[in-house]
Amino acid sequence: MHQRLHQYFQDFGNSLIDYGLDPYYAGILSIFINVFLLTAGLILLDRILRRLLIEFFKAFTNKTKSTFDDYLILTNFPRYVGHIIPINILKYVLAIMLHGNHPMVLLWVNKAINVYVIILILKILRSVLRTSRSFFETKEKYHDKPLQSYVQVTMLFLWSLSAFFIILEIFDKEAGKLALQLGTTSAVLLLIFKDTIMGFVASIQVSVNDIVRIGDWITFSKFGADGTVTEINLATVRVQNFDNTYTTIPTYSLIADSFQNWRGMQDSDGRRIKRAIFIKQRSVRFLTTEDIEELKKIQLIAPYIEHREQDLERTNRLRNADRSLLINGRNQTNLGIFRRYIDAFLHENPAINKDLFLMVRHLAPTSQGIPIEIFCFSKDKRWEIYEHIQADIFDHIIAAVPYFKLEIFEEVSSSDLDDRSFKMN
Repeated sequence: MHQRLHQYFQDFGNSLIDYGLDPYYAGILSIFINVFLLTAGLILLDRILRRLLIEFFKAFTNKTKSTFDDYLILTNFPRYVGHIIPINILKYVLAIMLHGNHPMVLLWVNKAINVYVIILILKILRSVLRTSRSFFETKEKYHDKPLQSYVQVTMLFLWSLSAFFIILEIFDKEAGKLALQLGTTSAVLLLIFKDTIMGFVASIQVSVNDIVRIGDWITFSKFGADGTVTEINLATVRVQNFDNTYTTIPTYSLIADSFQNWRGMQDSDGRRIKRAIFIKQRSVRFLTTEDIEELKKIQLIAPYIEHREQDLERTNRLRNADRSLLINGRNQTNLGIFRRYIDAFLHENPAINKDLFLMVRHLAPTSQGIPIEIFCFSKDKRWEIYEHIQADIFDHIIAAVPYFKLEIFEEVSSSDLDDRSFKMN
């Protein structure tokens, strides 16, 4: 085959000389004509091979249950593989055509073809990586993994390796000497690619330490992000906020700055409710016998009031307390019974998870009054349902306050002053 091609090119050049062309120009024209014909033939062959490979993959994918081969077609894997045969034929034929007559041209043509082969191999590997990412994204256990970040890290390494081999091919450098020369410019490269390198390191730390996953709800006040992580890349993390806007956060910021990840709440058995109402201090008082009898009508705490009253009566008799003043001995307060009422109400509420921590506590008095804080967990963690549960609880508590002869603190408004002035007049 080699001899036949060599003989063909010689005969073709000689035929041009027979037509009266100068041998030098006849040789150049022979090369141009044959390269043109060869290129046209290889383009046709490339298209045929590509079509055959695509049809083969389609037929193969129809017979298999796996979707991996489907994604190979989408990432142009058959197209890149189809280039392998034509490029090898081109290199083989050009070596015969240019051998002996144009050694320098042959040298640089081989270099160009070798560079193209390196890039072609890189594209094939990229296609496989993208196919693997798309395939694993269909698996439930990989939904929260930053697969895009892994692919980008691998591609960064492959691009660097390809650039190294391309430089070796073009400049005929030895690998050791080239590595040494690159080492001398490492400081400049680190400065130029600082953000990329920082993102690369942060991406690895985020993945290894499981700091953020796709699907996590995060709050990052510095960047105005409050929503679900939809994508984790080498350089950025994309967050879809609850108003359907998107915020892009540098990956390195997840390591350098503080943010809030709500995954723990999402994975737990309940979502925390932690909110306080402020009671006016002057509305807190000891309860008289008439007050206690009135509060016993509230069924939820009637057993508690009865039991508590018996205990206090027994204690006061033992101490011989003077009952003419309520401050003597031990007495119940409207705020104390109100706290017990809230606690009983929460224990009776089916929307509250009783297996998790539940508490109603009395915080230190402030200039706005006495904070009574509710600390519990809702069973339903969905944001909308959670807000409804929380609102229902405090709607009831606020409406219940007057039954205990208590008042909720509010700032004085202009309408309050107008009403007071009107009454005084």
